[in-house]
Amino acid sequence: MTTANKPVYDHVLTGGTVIDPASGVNAVLDVAINGATIAAVGSGLAEDAAKVTDCAGRWVLPGLVEGHTHIFQHVSKVGAPPDEAHLRRGVVAAADAGTAGASTFAAFRKLIVEPSPMRIVNFLNVSVLGLIDFRFGELMNPDTLVVDDALATAAANPDVVRGFKIRLSEDVVGEQWQTLLKKSLNLAEQAGLPLMIHIGETSEPLPIVLDHLRPGDIVAHCYTGKPHGILDGDQVLPAVMAARERGVLFDSAHGKSNLSFEVARRAIAQGFYPDVLGSDTSARNWHGPVFDLLTSMSKLIALGVPLTEAVARATVRPAEVLGLAVEGYGRLEPGGPAHVTVVEETAECVLPDAAGNTITAPRLEPTLVLHDGAAVETVPWRGLPAA
Repeated sequence: MTTANKPVYDHVLTGGTVIDPASGVNAVLDVAINGATIAAVGSGLAEDAAKVTDCAGRWVLPGLVEGHTHIFQHVSKVGAPPDEAHLRRGVVAAADAGTAGASTFAAFRKLIVEPSPMRIVNFLNVSVLGLIDFRFGELMNPDTLVVDDALATAAANPDVVRGFKIRLSEDVVGEQWQTLLKKSLNLAEQAGLPLMIHIGETSEPLPIVLDHLRPGDIVAHCYTGKPHGILDGDQVLPAVMAARERGVLFDSAHGKSNLSFEVARRAIAQGFYPDVLGSDTSARNWHGPVFDLLTSMSKLIALGVPLTEAVARATVRPAEVLGLAVEGYGRLEPGGPAHVTVVEETAECVLPDAAGNTITAPRLEPTLVLHDGAAVETVPWRGLPAA
């Protein structure tokens, strides 16, 4: 019912299945929006709306939160365009994972964070150089890890710097991985922030690395098919399970070279889902094999992760890890920001992993993206449907 013929709500999304893991909601409900705010979530709201969008047969999700990406465009060769690669594909907040270091952070803030309508935070690379070019390991000269510079940058930019990042591949750290890891952990401890580590082609088996990590630290590329991953044959390593038990987090971080369907399938069969479902989007992969976060979600769902669990790991869980849940990201909550991603399931598509192996499965496609209540123009998927 309206008051004096004036609609109660500006816009109501009606008839869709609302999946909001933060509140435990998974039901056909209406989502009402006033301005940039979610006004209500419930039944029978459409009759009081100035505008109604029929979402029947679709899933209405919180705006997606990307926990691992590379979007330092125009400065780093690996930087994808944030709005084109993310916002226009359903992502409203994202964390750049180590593309900027202390010496390039000012440019990252000015060129990427401030102009984008998205909420962008980052894991600051422990090397002052950041990840400018994959061909050259940023820590091969260990002197580029300057603790004072990293601490000063984090302290001056708490709204953006939410942790630190170190890549532990041999071509990045050489044989000094343990010294550099300990120095990075000490840095993170001083700042009171988590450390994200990149695994895959490390010089030592993963259990040796995991022994150093603290609760809240993040292991990126947990389904990598490269040497020294999370599996021993078909089984998740006991040391990996023990690390998770003590609070170490695991990020799927697909990337150009790290998601292995075989590793993911075996781990998922044992209930080992990622804590953060990240795409590791970059300029090297946003036209394939990664494409976008929804495609990364679709792949893991096809391999056995339940839809609701995948949604949680691409909304509320990364929002909590990144300190964005307090800003209302990752949930559909009355009084919170009206960030909404409506998706539908497409026909089957050919979906590749990082090694070129493929599965044929349905894919999640955004049909409506609202950012602060305003519709965002979406862009088509960049892959190909099944023949």
